[in-house]
Amino acid sequence: MPTHLTLEQLNDGILTIESSPQDAGTLEAIVIRPVTDARVSLDKCELSPQGGVHGDNWALGCWKSLPDGSPHPDVQVAIMNSRTIDLIAGEAERWPLAGDNLFVDLDLSENNLPPGTKLSVGDVTLEITEIPHNGCKKFAERFGTDAVKFVNSPVGKQMHLRGIYAKIVQAGTVRVGDVIRKLRE
Repeated sequence: MPTHLTLEQLNDGILTIESSPQDAGTLEAIVIRPVTDARVSLDKCELSPQGGVHGDNWALGCWKSLPDGSPHPDVQVAIMNSRTIDLIAGEAERWPLAGDNLFVDLDLSENNLPPGTKLSVGDVTLEITEIPHNGCKKFAERFGTDAVKFVNSPVGKQMHLRGIYAKIVQAGTVRVGDVIRKLRE
């Protein structure tokens, strides 16, 4: 079983995370969750407003839904900073345990990517939503209670260390290695 980092060790990694690119970074990993607690890493994937991240269980119903019971579009895509998950997980093979779909080397902070910001990656356009992404019980089980304290701290929330949610505005294909770019309006 992997050793979890202490809060002090995690805080020592903040400078590395803060140096993530602000305008254009890289899509480092794609993960789908076909069923609860299952993870599949992909080299490429289709994304659409109707299907979300294709193959992911979002379209089958998720933790947040609309009044008609359909999955909420504001939580279609879970995105996490690759430097953050690398620090927390310790090795790339453990990244999928976080449950996010896209792991990117990009500054996800509130200051850099406020809700409404659009991103392009591959042929896809995403829009950052207001729904908070917080560390939970499963995250603590997988990465330790200090990891949850780290991502849910005031600094962690401002930097969106646990990640962000986005909805799909323009359908298309994303591939590991694609540039993810903040769009100017």
